[in-house]
Amino acid sequence: MARIIALIIILIPGVIAAFGIKLMRDMFFGIQANWIPALWLQFVLGFIMFAVGIGFIGGFLLHRDRKNNKVQDRFKTKPKQ
Repeated sequence: MARIIALIIILIPGVIAAFGIKLMRDMFFGIQANWIPALWLQFVLGFIMFAVGIGFIGGFLLHRDRKNNKVQDRFKTKPKQ
């Protein structure tokens, strides 16, 4: 059950990142979405969606690997003193 929940947690930001890539690609080909008033705004929104999606996935994987002690020393958290 935990693996299914983890898959869902990863899937949602992945879809958001993929939609961000689609918005940026459409801007380069001049295809404007109906709900966005300008092409430059479409690119900015696409880039933000892409960055947030990939950032969430990266943070989730780093957190999971830290918990399982599978990261290099530079990524390990320092103990509180």
